Amino acid sequence: MDEDGLARDLCRHYVQTLGRDELHFSRSHCYQALALAVRDRLMERWRETERRYRTSGSKRAYYLSMEFLLGRALSNCSLNLGLKGALTTVLMRHGQTLEDIESVEHDAGLGNGGLGRLAACFLDSCATLGLPVTGYGIRYEYGMFRQEIESGEQVEEPDHWLQDGNIWEIERPEYTRRIRFGGRVDTFSDAHGRLHKRLVDTRDVLAIPYDVPIPGYRNDTVNTLRLWKAAATNEFQLGEFNAGRYPESVASKNEAEHISMVLYPNDASENGKELRLRQQYFLASASLQDALERWRHEHGGGDFARFPDDNCFQMNDTHPSCAVAELMRLLIDEHGLEWDDAWKLTTRSLAYTNHTLLPEALERWPVTMFARLLPRLLEIIETINGRFLEQVSARWPGDLERQRRLSIFEDGDPPQVRMAHLAVVGSFSVNGVAALHTTLLRQGLFKDFSELWPTRINNKTNGVTVRRWLANCNAPLSRLIDDSIGPGWRTDADKLRDLKGLADDASFGRRWRDIKQQNKRKLAALVATECGVEFPLHALFDVQVKRIHEYKRQLLNLLHVVHLYDRIKRGDTDGMVPRCVLIGGKAAPGYVAAKQIIALINAVADVVNRDADAAGLLKLVFLPNYRVSSMETICPGADLSEQISTAGKEASGTGNMKLMLNGAVTIGTLDGANIEILEEVGEENFFLFGLTAEQVLATQNDYEPNGLIESDNDFRQVMRLLEAGHFHPDQNLVPNALLQGIRSPTDPWVTAADFRSYVDTQHAVAKAFVDQERWTRMSILNTAAAGRFASDRTIAEYNAQIWRLTPPAFPVDSTLATGAANADIMK
Repeated sequence: MDEDGLARDLCRHYVQTLGRDELHFSRSHCYQALALAVRDRLMERWRETERRYRTSGSKRAYYLSMEFLLGRALSNCSLNLGLKGALTTVLMRHGQTLEDIESVEHDAGLGNGGLGRLAACFLDSCATLGLPVTGYGIRYEYGMFRQEIESGEQVEEPDHWLQDGNIWEIERPEYTRRIRFGGRVDTFSDAHGRLHKRLVDTRDVLAIPYDVPIPGYRNDTVNTLRLWKAAATNEFQLGEFNAGRYPESVASKNEAEHISMVLYPNDASENGKELRLRQQYFLASASLQDALERWRHEHGGGDFARFPDDNCFQMNDTHPSCAVAELMRLLIDEHGLEWDDAWKLTTRSLAYTNHTLLPEALERWPVTMFARLLPRLLEIIETINGRFLEQVSARWPGDLERQRRLSIFEDGDPPQVRMAHLAVVGSFSVNGVAALHTTLLRQGLFKDFSELWPTRINNKTNGVTVRRWLANCNAPLSRLIDDSIGPGWRTDADKLRDLKGLADDASFGRRWRDIKQQNKRKLAALVATECGVEFPLHALFDVQVKRIHEYKRQLLNLLHVVHLYDRIKRGDTDGMVPRCVLIGGKAAPGYVAAKQIIALINAVADVVNRDADAAGLLKLVFLPNYRVSSMETICPGADLSEQISTAGKEASGTGNMKLMLNGAVTIGTLDGANIEILEEVGEENFFLFGLTAEQVLATQNDYEPNGLIESDNDFRQVMRLLEAGHFHPDQNLVPNALLQGIRSPTDPWVTAADFRSYVDTQHAVAKAFVDQERWTRMSILNTAAAGRFASDRTIAEYNAQIWRLTPPAFPVDSTLATGAANADIMK
């Protein structure tokens, strides 16, 4: 772990493993050699961790998620192993910087946004807390997409993040699992006359696991993220090939590999829907088979009555909810359990996290598709639903409407399987991810379920890991915090509260501001490189980075920018604070309105940034291809964090937590975790605006946005500029649907209703920013209050209230990579 040892291994891997020499130096090969040297140190801890879990007989938890947005691994692994300083010194000997070498690595394309990044934070916290938790996901060949901006519009390019391989993964073909699709259900009798079901004539796919190490923070624990790659059972059909039908001979191979080819296919078409369902079942089946076999191996076959005492499966959102029916299938069809016994085990082993209140984001699948693709699972779901509705009928006799609302099957053309309902019925715990979100689940989306099972729905407010999102991405601020209150906050984020005592220390405040300016310089350099726009460092850096969606209201942010631009053109600039607005995020390929929002942002930016009157007062950029590595530069450099979703629509948010942690001050609505952030930091250190969730609901009957626009001179002028095509000389390019949506009485995002409150609050933001000492104090207090939003706290709550795992203790004489341990492995 010292500099000399790392230097030797760096050179050994560069010369011997990669076959390079000093005459052909490249940063890419230097990165690979350095990653291999770090991986060597992970490997022995990884092996020892698994041995410790196995020999202790610890209960295990499994985190099933369609997304894991890991970001770059080298920087995180070197931080958690305590190697940053040594690696920096070693690379300096070779004339390189660690930051430059780290930048070579591709972001792992395993996620879309907050859901996947949350899962990555959770795995980091599980390892840091020493909890035996394995992540299960899909090894997508291509990520979501690489976002390019051409003529102001989003263009999706393939994100082949694996094109140079992934040095951090280990293929484990010995644990390959077989996944069965299609076919038909056959009924047969065993020797004792008992009826059994089995699938026959199926089209099988292999799930090949690739393991990725997840190191805890300086505790010698390395957990596992197991990612499944789809492969055909046969390379090709030899008969078809010999008959000259080559395309047909490889059809099954291509069909199988499509499952893990791309993250989240566009489900606008029937083929897209089917592929997405195939992905979800592929993940659930492979992971459950794997966990069952591990448990049987470690417990010598095992008494299944103990299975829930040894295993817990957390379904991250509705995507893996096939796991309910699949675990039933495995227990009944593969292991011979009776229905009632299998159902008890299933409902004591599965837990479900809900991440959304938006109906369109809850998985629903046509019954006909389910029957064709997963016929045995459909039978099981029908039985689950029939027995469940008997419970409902017993609780509310004759209430057919409630039975209809609660049924796992939704009537319609075509009838649908409601996967969220399946997840709730089959789980012993259902949790929301922020206090408001959980309340709305109980009172709205899952109201009937909550009345049937009052204790099943609980809250686990999301969190982020302070190690990646402060210690790693903001080293200067981390050093200042270490020098001031000690380094204990890295594993006990509540200790950040000690910064409150320094909020009024003038010397500390000056150092805080100096570091913010350093970070703003880095962010400005990123903007200049990616967007060709110069951000002046004395300006307010106003940031909104998240998935592009109407409810997140990037459009409201843009209306304010147009308002500021209009003020500039009218000469109303007395006391105006220079402001640089950065918006970033991806729009789903089939989401037309979100793409129009991006185009409109870029159209306004083009006019504003070229206007000499606005120079020095206002800049606007859309940062393309927003990703984890860019967020690691954005977070430290942001002054203002835009969290402006329509109240009642955002489940939690985690970008709000990352920006707060780095000292950004939030402007936001009472939505998601904003409410808890406000509680922690206090109203004087948070810029609150807008309607509450209850008020948004109340607008449904008498909402009149046109009246609001016409009665507000500023708003009327903003809409006039947009609708007159000032930012679109070609009238055909004006996104009329967006503007008509603002004026619509049925606008679910009530953008017009919050405009005046938002503009007035932004004025208060500017006024506060002028007083830099006051702003610095607010910034310090935001970081000091961020400890509540650490993922370590969230995971501790999951464990105490849902998983109930006991971290196995290190043996007193534990050593790493001893000859005896290696010999034991060879046995």
